[in-house]
Amino acid sequence: MSDTTTRGIRVRVTSSYLAERSSPRDGHFFFTYHVTVSNEGSATAQLVAREWVITNADGEIERVKGAGVVGEQPVLAPGASFEYTSFCPLRTPVGSMHGHYQMVTPEGEQFEAIIAPFTLAIPNALN
Repeated sequence: MSDTTTRGIRVRVTSSYLAERSSPRDGHFFFTYHVTVSNEGSATAQLVAREWVITNADGEIERVKGAGVVGEQPVLAPGASFEYTSFCPLRTPVGSMHGHYQMVTPEGEQFEAIIAPFTLAIPNALN
């Protein structure tokens, strides 16, 4: 699990392994992650872009950048939250993700809401 707050924007992430969509024999491991972005601050902010850094167990790094999340650019008033679920395929049974959301206030001020690192791992891989 990942849980961090930047300028009142709290980002919580949980991940899980989807065995039914994976094929370990072929080097395909499929993970989902559920994100909750909450505005615990006093100013409205809009999530306009994202950047993920995905690292597998071989040390290979992939960067994923884009506008918004799941086709949306949610505006978060104080006390509001936005949730979504997405996925990440890996070639290894263990990996990690971290990154940030690009936020903008109604006044046009931009800042990065940090997404703290979290682990992607098949069950019992890290015992």
